[in-house]
Amino acid sequence: MNFSIYMTGLMMGLSLIVAIGAQNAFVLRQGLRNEHVFAVCLACALSDAALIVLGVTSFRQISALLPWLDPVMRYAGAAFLIWYGARSLYSAFRSSAVLAAGEAKSSSFRQTLVMCLALTWLNPHVYLDTVALLGTISTRFPGNEASFATGAMTGSFLFFFSLGFGARWLRPIFAKPASWRILETLIALTMWMIATKLLRGV
Repeated sequence: MNFSIYMTGLMMGLSLIVAIGAQNAFVLRQGLRNEHVFAVCLACALSDAALIVLGVTSFRQISALLPWLDPVMRYAGAAFLIWYGARSLYSAFRSSAVLAAGEAKSSSFRQTLVMCLALTWLNPHVYLDTVALLGTISTRFPGNEASFATGAMTGSFLFFFSLGFGARWLRPIFAKPASWRILETLIALTMWMIATKLLRGV
């Protein structure tokens, strides 16, 4: 294990994942609701880890063999994010009783996990960050790709569990229905912004 390359991977992983996105918004929301937080954080972190390994070991081969994959991922991901944004905006205008933190309608474990995995695996930006970008950067460290990948994966675990379980400190703010309306609206706008970028090929 090369510690300096491990730290490079850790910092690169954190810098990419900290940006507000569909996955992070969902983890934050689950943390605020205190609903299946551990499972959501673990699913996101393990998914990231799998994609990082895929990028470090197979990025060049995948891009050469499947040139059609990029447009398919972009349009499918954009469609999903548009739908999820509309769903969040609808939630923002629902009754205050439903939006209140203590009275919010709970989702089943299965529903929550399916939504979490969909936001992760149907979002092309996740592939661009983990498979493409981290996979490309790892080629700068021949023979030490494992150290770089381990650092990046550590960053994912640190971030998702900190976000999910750290959200409890924000719960007093979100005890007010108005705060939930603002959060849901911001999530909707974030989803639509990402979808627009995907459709434009950004």
